[in-house]
Amino acid sequence: MGGDQKPSGSLRAMFDKLKPYLAMVSLQFGYAGMYIITVLCLKRGMSHYVLAVYRHTVATLVISPFAFFVERKIRPKMTLSIFWKITVLGFLEPVLDQNLYYVGMNYTSATFTSAIFNALPAITFIMAMIFRLERVKIKKLHSQAKIVGTAITITGAMVMTLYKGPILNFIKSQGGNHHETSSGSTDQHWVTGTIMLLASCSGWAAFFILQSFTLRSYPAELSLTSLICFTGMVQGGAVALVMEHDFRAWALGWDSRLLGPVYTGIVCSGMAYYMQGMVIKERGPVFVTAFSPLCMIIVAALGSLILAEQIYLGSVIGGITIVIGLYCVVWGKSKDHVTLSPLNGEKTPAPFELPIAMTTTNGSNQESGILKAETPLGARDAINK
Repeated sequence: MGGDQKPSGSLRAMFDKLKPYLAMVSLQFGYAGMYIITVLCLKRGMSHYVLAVYRHTVATLVISPFAFFVERKIRPKMTLSIFWKITVLGFLEPVLDQNLYYVGMNYTSATFTSAIFNALPAITFIMAMIFRLERVKIKKLHSQAKIVGTAITITGAMVMTLYKGPILNFIKSQGGNHHETSSGSTDQHWVTGTIMLLASCSGWAAFFILQSFTLRSYPAELSLTSLICFTGMVQGGAVALVMEHDFRAWALGWDSRLLGPVYTGIVCSGMAYYMQGMVIKERGPVFVTAFSPLCMIIVAALGSLILAEQIYLGSVIGGITIVIGLYCVVWGKSKDHVTLSPLNGEKTPAPFELPIAMTTTNGSNQESGILKAETPLGARDAINK
């Protein structure tokens, strides 16, 4: 009997170890699909303002029932301070970030967008230092790696912004000549789109920082996510009504215009937040970030095959530079660890492990949970988007 149970126990332990890897790899495929479907929606003429509203409408409808039943006993009381924080979060990510993201993608390409969003960890790192959520010890090698990696990542983003270069025909397509002859007229849009994508990254990073502070006083992740989606839907709807005077822009069809909001709302705002939340609690946000370049590779392949997108030399050089910088930061972060306070034995967060919630049982402290920052909506996400 005991001998029969041992193999199953070892298999279970092996599966538990592989679960975070399987979850993150599958999630990158989900995000890659979002990039492709989003481009198809925009190419079909769907307004990005309307797309953002529909996406968060779907996300609200999907997440709210789970938040209502799962967290009904632990949901904190809403205060005016928490309400304003949620309102700002709803503006930063669903409204500002995603609309800049959609315009930037429309001006560039899905491949380029997925590559440049690898700069997100570096931008977040800088903001975390500004708000004292990241401590850097210059004399430590891992701190030096984080600083150097951040500088390399920003350099890669600048290369992608300022240098386009020749087309690399990895996969020949019929649209190649058209893109080549019209490249002069689209250079300005390419730079504008890149600037918007970098601004979108900054908005997403600001969301990431503010979310960590909000979850200190409102430690109910599902409820907070549903409220952010709802406030984002309301604010985004108001913006869309102002920007889109033609009500035909709100029309859906049995094509990518319907698939886009449903797919991004369920997969990239519903399932993604749950999976990332579970992995972040177990392995930390650095582990999740490390899989971002995989999404870039998948999108590059799918973009060339499905959308016949052209890959430029500047995008390749910048993308490789960003990946190198990213993994310098990841290596540095891997050396950060949790220490025990000699006074009370409680865990203290390592730098950049942003506080989110405290684990309590029946009003008594069971363990001070290290609040790892919840990954923001969309991802985009791209990583989310």
